[in-house]
Amino acid sequence: MTVKHTNEVEAKNVAAGKDTTIQVLISSQEGPNFALRKFSMLPGGGMPRHTNEVEHEQYVLRGHAKIGIGDESYEVKSGDVVFIPAGAIHFYENVGEESFEFLCIVPNKEDTITIVDEANC
Repeated sequence: MTVKHTNEVEAKNVAAGKDTTIQVLISSQEGPNFALRKFSMLPGGGMPRHTNEVEHEQYVLRGHAKIGIGDESYEVKSGDVVFIPAGAIHFYENVGEESFEFLCIVPNKEDTITIVDEANC
């Protein structure tokens, strides 16, 4: 069993992101089936168009962002939930004036992140 406070978990910069950090709250070593991560994006921050081999279940904690999933774009805010299917092209852009924060649950499976070149879309 694992019990800890988010303040005890190191926030690391997301390499492909802009002004975006990730905290792995429950790692694949702690949870047998799923990992729980918390992402934080400063105003103007975000992550480029990319794909993952695993699905994402997300819960927005605070802020306001534009999220693209496939050919659709959505404006999300605190209390919204988001499902991103495995393999779907998606992106994030903090369009608010405060940090955009969300929890992201992913299955403990091999995952490859592929940045999608805008010119090839």
